[in-house]
This record gives sequence, structure tokens and C-alpha cells, in this order.
Amino acid sequence: MSDPLGAGRVRALLLDIEGTTTPVDFVTRVLFPYAREHVRDFLIRRARELALLLSEHEADRRAGQSPPPWRGGSPAEALDSAVAYVHWLMGRDRKSTALKALQGRIWEEGYQAGQLRGQVYPDVPRAFARWRAQGREVAIFSSGSVLAQKLLFSRSEAGDLTPWIRACFDTTTGAKGDAESYRHIADALGQSPEAVLFLSDVAAELDAARSAGMTTALCLRTGPPPPSPGHTVVRGFDEVLP
Repeated sequence: MSDPLGAGRVRALLLDIEGTTTPVDFVTRVLFPYAREHVRDFLIRRARELALLLSEHEADRRAGQSPPPWRGGSPAEALDSAVAYVHWLMGRDRKSTALKALQGRIWEEGYQAGQLRGQVYPDVPRAFARWRAQGREVAIFSSGSVLAQKLLFSRSEAGDLTPWIRACFDTTTGAKGDAESYRHIADALGQSPEAVLFLSDVAAELDAARSAGMTTALCLRTGPPPPSPGHTVVRGFDEVLP
């Protein structure tokens, strides 16, 4: 009998967030606007983050990326420059580790203040419970920081889901399009790549994971599948190792 999702060998599931566990709209219409709106107030209180942004701005400028100019003649000018640069990075959806870390700390304050609540698809909590009852582990791999991931799942509208999650990984592990990142994750989980099933809505990420030896599935919550998806297509977690 065909076993495309590796039911007989998979010991761990590795999950993307945006479009896989969580609606894209929550990220694009709630989290990103919240970070954009609150970045100025946050940076006023965090000199260290200003210094990190300046360092990254210099690296972008030297690389010919043409970021907005950084004017540091006064603290107010430096703050204005930092805010403009963050908005520039966000407008390009840069997978910058520094940007993601900054966003995570801004969101942390929002979650703690009760202004943010994490959103997950309804099938996520029951899938987490089912997979763990089967003896399988659950891990997360997202371009968002580990802090942002833990906040989303610990303060979700479905309650605290972190007890079901073995580990979270972000771009400090490596790029999501790099096969080596998935080898590192499998090793960190104490599993061979073949024993890990990776679910994402991004085919390029799935290609990298498969190159590392993982089993893969394209999680397509909405819309028609691509003509040649190249990966097993699932419409939700209820279809995954039931």
C-alpha cells in the first residue's frame, strides 16, 4: 500500500507557520501592521536595537541595496532613520534575522498587554494532540523568530499549545530554502531526515527539505493546487497521519 506521508517511518513533524498552522491574514493584517505601528515607541526605549539596525543598515548600504538614508546628527534623527529603515525592510518582506528578532520583541509586549492573540486553524490543536498520542514529536520552522513562534502558540485563541511542541527553529538555524537547514533540524531533534515530515505552503521550502531527505507535503488550505505540485498535497492537518 502506498504511504506518501511516511506513516510507517515518521517520528517527527516539522511545520511552517504562515499558511500552514496559521492564516496568512493574521500575519499580514495583524502582526505586521502592529509591529509597524509600534516600532517607534519600542525603539525609543531600546538603544541596543538602534545600534543593531544601524549595523544592518550599513551592511545593506555597502551591498548596494539603497536603503533609506541614516541621519544620526541627533537622537531624534537616528530614531526617524531607524523607523524608516524598519519600514523599508518590512515593505520588502526581508527575512532578516535582526528584523524578525525586533518584531518578536514588539509582539511580545502586545501579547503581554492582551492586544494580540495568536491564531491557528481549528484542526491544529487536535492534530497536535493526535500526533503526540501516536508518539510523534512536533516542531516548528519559521522565518519569524523563536520568540515570536512561542508567543503565537502560547497565547493562541485555542489556548497554550506549547506543551505539544518539542522545539522551535528560525533563520538562526539557516535559510528555509537551504537543504542544510533541514539536516541541522533533524539532528537537533535526534532523528534521521527520513523520519521527519515537513509541511509547508511554499514549494521551494519543501524542495529543500526533500533534498535533505525529509518526507514532504504541500499544505494547501485554499485555492486550486498547482498543475505540477511536486509534493503530496494536503488540505489540512486532519488528512495528515490520522
